[in-house]
Amino acid sequence: MAVATNRMKEMSWTTFQERKKQTDLVIIPTGACEVYGPHLPMGSDMLVASKLAELVADRVHAIIGPALEVGDSSALDDFPGTITITPDSFKGYLKDVVDSLVKWGFTNFLFINGHAGNVAMVNHVSQTLRERPELRCAQIDCWRFIKAQDQGIVESGEVAHGHAGEAGTSVLLYLYPELVDLVQAVDEVPKQKDSFPDVIKYARYGTKSEWGTIGYPSLASREKGEALIQRSVDRISLFLHETWNVSYK
Repeated sequence: MAVATNRMKEMSWTTFQERKKQTDLVIIPTGACEVYGPHLPMGSDMLVASKLAELVADRVHAIIGPALEVGDSSALDDFPGTITITPDSFKGYLKDVVDSLVKWGFTNFLFINGHAGNVAMVNHVSQTLRERPELRCAQIDCWRFIKAQDQGIVESGEVAHGHAGEAGTSVLLYLYPELVDLVQAVDEVPKQKDSFPDVIKYARYGTKSEWGTIGYPSLASREKGEALIQRSVDRISLFLHETWNVSYK
């Protein structure tokens, strides 16, 4: 007997047809393949977005659509293994996915995005959909969203949510402990102090970090990661319930 799933890719077409009768909400995870410190997998952004999508879908009985595994990581491509998708390619692919899902009756789209470099591209696609009043879109920018839920959890101040730092490492320790190698973790602060944090700049990541880490992964713990994720799932579920009238458990 097939195992129950919220993921389209794991459903037969007949199962999908029946599940679709129960929801108009689809969750689309997006991520990246890039450096995430020497102690975390390069797919960390995608892995976290994917797991968040699972946890939220289970709470609100949503369907998880196709994931976009790789995004625009051009700022980090001086580190080996980084894969970059150009903005036009990413937006075109995402728009085609959305159009197909609209064809099958979805009207509510939640993008759970694990990579900052994808935010503007997801925004652009969502904004084009505003011309269709029957559709609703929202984006969860995972790491910035998690940062907003961190009260009383993290210890390392401004750099707690740095790349592969305390918060990110804690989240991976909770969600994917088998993929974390803390023996390889390196505490690292930016090479140079930023005297103008209020100015948007476009430096390559290698100018800020030797190891692809900013912060103190040594302060990470599974318990912190669990608290951050649970708060985030609760908050997303509450948004869907109060704003889009989606029931949740």
